[in-house]
Amino acid sequence: MTNDEMNHHIHEPGVFVDEFTHCFTGECRVNVLQILFKINKVIADNADLTTLVAITLDGMRRQMRMQRGAMMLYDRHSDAIFIHDSFGLTEQERDRGIYAPGEGITGKVVQSGKPIIIPRLLEHPDFLDRTRAHRGRKQDKLAFFCMPIVMAQKVLGTICAERVYVNQKLLKQDAELLSMVASLIAPAVELYLIESVDKVRLEAENRRLKNELKQRFRPSNIIGNSKPMQEVYSLIHKVAATKATVLLLGESGVGKELVASALHYNSPAADGPFIKANCAALPEALAESELFGHEKGAFTSAIATHKGYFEQASGGTIFLDEVGELSLANQAKLLRVLQERTFERVGGSKPVKVDVRIVAATNRDLAEMVAAGTFREDLFYRLNVFPITIPPLRERGSDVITLADHFVSVFAAETGKPIQRISTPAINMLMSYHWPGNVRELENVIERSVILAEEGVIHGYHLPPSLQLPVEAGSSSGLSLEERIAAVEQEMIVEALKAAQGNIGEAAVALGLTRRMMGVRMERHGLHYKTFRSAGQRARK
Repeated sequence: MTNDEMNHHIHEPGVFVDEFTHCFTGECRVNVLQILFKINKVIADNADLTTLVAITLDGMRRQMRMQRGAMMLYDRHSDAIFIHDSFGLTEQERDRGIYAPGEGITGKVVQSGKPIIIPRLLEHPDFLDRTRAHRGRKQDKLAFFCMPIVMAQKVLGTICAERVYVNQKLLKQDAELLSMVASLIAPAVELYLIESVDKVRLEAENRRLKNELKQRFRPSNIIGNSKPMQEVYSLIHKVAATKATVLLLGESGVGKELVASALHYNSPAADGPFIKANCAALPEALAESELFGHEKGAFTSAIATHKGYFEQASGGTIFLDEVGELSLANQAKLLRVLQERTFERVGGSKPVKVDVRIVAATNRDLAEMVAAGTFREDLFYRLNVFPITIPPLRERGSDVITLADHFVSVFAAETGKPIQRISTPAINMLMSYHWPGNVRELENVIERSVILAEEGVIHGYHLPPSLQLPVEAGSSSGLSLEERIAAVEQEMIVEALKAAQGNIGEAAVALGLTRRMMGVRMERHGLHYKTFRSAGQRARK
């Protein structure tokens, strides 16, 4: 139903009175006129959008018995539609509700400027459930409608609501009512967007980033389903909800920072700060100041009071990466914070108390360091409350391919290349490599391969020589030029036959060979076309 049709319907003689006063639908809608009265009064007084939104949402919830409702704003600068205020949604669900014009039902309303009414929301193909408020629910009778807020033919946002309607006439009435509300508040919305343009932009960006961080660092989004990683996920799930100090152990590049982030964003302090401190990168002379802060005048360059990482992390989590690199003097100061959650800034005497969860990480053997006298034994036991060892990539089996496919998707999107798959020889090379640099090295290898790849496939010859030698030569001694050329030729012929499903003629054309030359080279490499025929083709033969 368009806005013109709605306006015609509302102003048709007798219709408004009959439907809004006689309560034929089972729910009297006369009381909703209070919403319109209150809105008109606020507009007449000062047109304050905050008050108008509160009246609208409260009326939707109380008088109209909506299960959920939201007013969304459209920031044209960032091209983002986000929830300005709502009811029936948690803060996390509200933060996830970000759309682009044309995306989902809300995006289509903003793009077209026309309302959308959906009697069965969960059955609609455009329903994205971006907020995840409907996950696991099977309420197929839930209706949804979204009305544009339009001023001078410019869409400023939307009013959306959902509930179960037994009578479709009532659904239509409620949609018409909210269409009127949207028209009434449109001038106030436009004024708010003009006066608060920076605030609106920052609000949209903050919600986008916050949602992106939560999605990125959830344990379910740590790539890999191998048994060693399942054990890590189980430990994360058990300790995340507590305030226990966690010590992450493992080789460089295994993803300790990712696990630390997952611990924070799945903890009760998820809305608090997550501060990362790389202890190995802190100069000895400045480490204490960076970690615990300093008072103005504490030393020559201390021109103002500085809050250290621990103060910045109060109310959230501090991640102490490479904690084994701290000097013995700074280890002693860290021990006090772990014991008392109190410290003094450099040059100060007043105790500073913090409420912070500590997650530390190291790729060194702290027990050996304790034995050697380079790491305090008492600090080691304070940190080692709940240790989690992140397995190296070489022990994660098929996770290598799962991660590789993930990185291919990421870098293909970044470069705009339609990379569709990794060839079988390249997969064998990835699986055979020992990955001393772990996940970080795999990520770099795939990024390089995507840059080099053509025709939508990553071949073995796109991978760096360090991966090719063990697979192709069977040793670290290297290959001759002829052997390397033969290996590349075989891979290209195999891929061409796969793509052509065993059709020698098609494969030959793809490689720029005659059919006779193709046959000779297949014979040289011990290849037969029947190997590459699909099961259906073999059955017909």
